[in-house]
Amino acid sequence: MYTGIVQTVAPIENVTRHDGYTTFHIRLPERLMADLQLGASVSVEGVCLSVTSMTGTSVTFDAMDATLERTNLRSLAAGDQVNIERSAKPTDENGGHNIAGHIATTAELVAAKMDMPGAFIQFKVPQDWAKYVFKRGYLAVNGASLTVAEAEQDVFTINLIPETLRQTTFPRYRTGDFLNIEVDHQTMVMVDVVERTLERLMEKR
Repeated sequence: MYTGIVQTVAPIENVTRHDGYTTFHIRLPERLMADLQLGASVSVEGVCLSVTSMTGTSVTFDAMDATLERTNLRSLAAGDQVNIERSAKPTDENGGHNIAGHIATTAELVAAKMDMPGAFIQFKVPQDWAKYVFKRGYLAVNGASLTVAEAEQDVFTINLIPETLRQTTFPRYRTGDFLNIEVDHQTMVMVDVVERTLERLMEKR
């Protein structure tokens, strides 16, 4: 599990394509290498990936083609940077919300302002997933725990503070790019239960 508090923005050194999967070579800061082991889970741009090798501070992660199809990792190349968060320990303070690193969908960035004052991102979520996003609700965007400021049908706006701009990859994104979206699990369960309950009530009428 993760907290949605991005710990660093790390550079991709190389991307190697294989049959059925892709290997990402990422340079982590020394402070995030402590106790890191092969197989450890790390959030990379919000996607839960496992460490496959370590050489100094250069760490590799493999992503299956199915993962690439569902996330924006498919568009990453050497020289790009990614949000990184190590998996949380039970004793860690959670300043965000519980995140699994399982991306629900990608959302198209339709508008953005990446400088202060008034920095924001606005994105369009596929209709099937829009029902799980609410004004003032939690959302993980590229692994960052954020609060939805405005919601209108399938278009949502999130305001960004200076620290978020400094500590995440959002400033490199442009209109038309895609963001990784993980909806809040508890919200998803609640919405599904309400929908099923209403369907049963309608059937009985």
